[in-house]
Amino acid sequence: YALFTRPEMKVERVSYDVMTPSAARGILEAIYWKPEIRWVIDRIHVFKPIRFENIRRNEMANRVSVNRTDMEHGNPICRYIEEDRQQRASMVLRDVEYVIEAHFEFASDEDRNEGKHLDMFRRRAEKGQCFHRPYFGCREFPVSFELCNELPANPLEENRDLGFMLHDIDFANDMTPRFFRAVMKDGIVDCRQEVVS
Repeated sequence: YALFTRPEMKVERVSYDVMTPSAARGILEAIYWKPEIRWVIDRIHVFKPIRFENIRRNEMANRVSVNRTDMEHGNPICRYIEEDRQQRASMVLRDVEYVIEAHFEFASDEDRNEGKHLDMFRRRAEKGQCFHRPYFGCREFPVSFELCNELPANPLEENRDLGFMLHDIDFANDMTPRFFRAVMKDGIVDCRQEVVS
């Protein structure tokens, strides 16, 4: 499953038709993140037909509270309040497969050794290493990943106007969301388009 939540939907979660560039960046950062670099997503290749499925999940309305005195004695105990449990419907994607085409830019003047960062990412991806398990939009939907040195031969041959899609969050500018007009041509979403704040 995958769930790239549309921000315009309020209560029930509804996924975009394909992975968003910010979700793709999150996957790459889970594999290799350094403060000196910033991942930039160029294209997202879609390899499986876009299929939705409606599921119900139990979610908690509030954060879990932890009793402080138990923590001080080395016994963290989480306290759930039954009234906080909510069952919500989600319109999720199923049976997804993507190839992320990306590059990185330097975010600072320190450690600007491009070859070193690329080799470290390559080694980690080949071994299946990650700082935390990457996921498709929600932690319940983990990603199985591998390094792709060349594109597979059978992309999804479909054209579709995906409408306005979240490109990324501008953290430097008061967490302003940035959107772009996403179009899938022959199974490829080009993310290098003009972004609207």
